[in-house]
Amino acid sequence: MKKLLIVVDMQKDFVDGALGTAEAVAIVDNVVKKIENFDGDIIATYDTHPENYMDTQEGKNLPVPHCIKGTDGWALNAKVQAALDKKGFTAIEKPTFGSVDLPEYIKANYNPDEIEIELIGLCTDICVVSNALLIKANFLETKVSVDASCCAGVTVDSHNAALLTMKMCQVNVIE
Repeated sequence: MKKLLIVVDMQKDFVDGALGTAEAVAIVDNVVKKIENFDGDIIATYDTHPENYMDTQEGKNLPVPHCIKGTDGWALNAKVQAALDKKGFTAIEKPTFGSVDLPEYIKANYNPDEIEIELIGLCTDICVVSNALLIKANFLETKVSVDASCCAGVTVDSHNAALLTMKMCQVNVIE
C-alpha cells in the first residue's frame, strides 16, 4: 500500500505570523518529525491569496491579510521547508480552505485503491478538515487519517470540534 502525506498550509502566517498561535508553533517539531520519518510521497499545500485579498469574499469575512503570494508570510515555516526539501514534495497552491485541485491531483497520479492518505497541518478547524472531507468524499474506500499531534486549530476548542467532525465522517484521527 502506497502512502501519501499531505502537509496542509504550514506557512509562516499560520504558524507565527498574521494568524499564528502558540498551538501552531508547538506542533512544528512534530510536523518536522512526521515528514522526516514518512515513507511515501508528500504533498504540501499553500494557502495562496492575491494582493487584493481584502476585496475577496474571504477577505471580507476574515479581514486579516495573510498568505499573500510572494510575501514572507506565504512561505512555509523554515523548519518544515527544510524537512520537505530533504524528502522531496509536490506543492499545490489553493485559493481557499479546501482545494478542489488536490483530489484531482490524487486521481491523476495514484490508484485510490492502493493508497493511504494522511493529513497534518494548519488549521485543523478550517483547511485540514476541509481537505480531509474533500478527499474522503472523492475516495470513499481510501483510508484517510489525520494526526492530531501534528495539527492545531484557531482555538483548542475548535481544533477538538474539527477532530470530532472528521471522526464522524470516517476520517481516522490519530491521537
